[in-house]
Amino acid sequence: MTTVAARGAAAGDAVVSAGANAVASSPERLRITEIFHSLQGEADAVGWPTVFVRLTGCPLRCSWCDTTYSFHGGEWRTIDAVLDDVAKYGVRHVCVTGGEPLAQKRCLALLARLCDAGYEVSLETSGALDVGEVDARVRKVIDLKAPGSGEVARNLWSNVDRLLPHDQVKVVLADREDYDWAVARMREHRIDARCQVLFSPVHGRLAPRALAEWVLADRLPVRMQLQLHKLLWGEEPGR
Repeated sequence: MTTVAARGAAAGDAVVSAGANAVASSPERLRITEIFHSLQGEADAVGWPTVFVRLTGCPLRCSWCDTTYSFHGGEWRTIDAVLDDVAKYGVRHVCVTGGEPLAQKRCLALLARLCDAGYEVSLETSGALDVGEVDARVRKVIDLKAPGSGEVARNLWSNVDRLLPHDQVKVVLADREDYDWAVARMREHRIDARCQVLFSPVHGRLAPRALAEWVLADRLPVRMQLQLHKLLWGEEPGR
């Protein structure tokens, strides 16, 4: 005969089991600030029509940040819903950005799902968080923080060892001090032997011509870039 206590225990086990199954089967979600279609303004895919998936949140506070609106808010979206939105634009290139996208652990799953779907996927990350688990198919664009950013201490130098030939290291420079720092770190870590290095002036703070002259004078093995989207649309969000 089944006792009341046994029935109660069985019912409790069923509730726990059902709860565990519900958690296991719940869809993976991310907090998304925006999904939009534009031209890629930076890195080696510059100029390509691209869908940008901007994740919410960032543990850094760079002095020249132009996406502070992504620090808070956003909307919870399932990864399936994000992929559905991306597919509507019918383009090949997808860039996952932020904020700092790796601050959300499920970003790794999103990157893998986008690659599985056949997209050319890039990740814009600060380099302050470990990139070791990022899908190898993703082009990582690691934004090293120069002194002028106010976040130079956050650089995670072990990420240099995780760079692949198709990755890129970008340094945004506010002045000559930033430039000298970037050149020294590039040579110290031999970053240019690992992947492409990009130098970019802070929009409105460092004259592009000055940076170009420095790069030429030092015969640096770097690629200088301006932010194409800002030349076209200024500071307009979602462009």
